[in-house]
Amino acid sequence: MRLGRTCPDLDAALLFERDEWQAAYILNRKKVPNTPPRLDEVVRLVSMLGSFLARKCDDEPGVKTIWFGLQRVVDFAAGIRFAREAHAL
Repeated sequence: MRLGRTCPDLDAALLFERDEWQAAYILNRKKVPNTPPRLDEVVRLVSMLGSFLARKCDDEPGVKTIWFGLQRVVDFAAGIRFAREAHAL
């Protein structure tokens, strides 16, 4: 996830599947964009799910915070995929 710091303008679709970055937006109750957002934006949303407060005075999120957030995102993305497959039946 250091790429989120060193190359923040990269497309998030390079590291996150579509369902994963959309899950980060949905879980943070933000409007889901039609096109993949920037990597730093998705990493920040993921870390907020891991208890990062994202205040102006806060440093960048740590590995543990991102990991906790990723657990929630991956589980939610699996639910999105399951719902899509169940709806197709």
